[in-house]
Amino acid sequence: MRHAIHGGPRQILIAAEAAVREAGVRILATAPLVASRPLGPSRRVYANGAWHLAASHDPPAMLALLQRLERHFARRRRGMRWQARTLDLDIALWSGGCWHGAGAAPPLTIPHPELIRRPFVTGPLSAIAPCWRVPGTGLTLRQLHARLTASQPLPSGTRGGALSSVGRATDF
Repeated sequence: MRHAIHGGPRQILIAAEAAVREAGVRILATAPLVASRPLGPSRRVYANGAWHLAASHDPPAMLALLQRLERHFARRRRGMRWQARTLDLDIALWSGGCWHGAGAAPPLTIPHPELIRRPFVTGPLSAIAPCWRVPGTGLTLRQLHARLTASQPLPSGTRGGALSSVGRATDF
């Protein structure tokens, strides 16, 4: 969703990066922003990025900080999955490896449970930390992203085929 002050998705993510820095968190690297198609019923195109952060927070404290920032950017959690939102900040990976525990509802799990199925997450992450090994997979982010985006062979008996490209957002 557009934000009344910051504008479209790209501008929201730029402003969110500044807010993270203002909250005292060091940003070691920022991935280029990419557009992706939505999951669920939405028809909007999303802006996705990633940050490599350095902070003394444990995962529940970092999640609490990120959720405060989401609220600052008018994110409202109303219990509906896939609802429109201005900003969605997740902890995908953590230098301490895996984490599962209280501190959020539902409980916080790191690596993010959907990480291994989402190229719109692995793409930005692999741009800033390509050699980071994803716990439980044995794969680096670069390898995982390559597997998620590898071309699939055409079904046998198929001659030729159509090529499609990832949609581009007009407000991205």
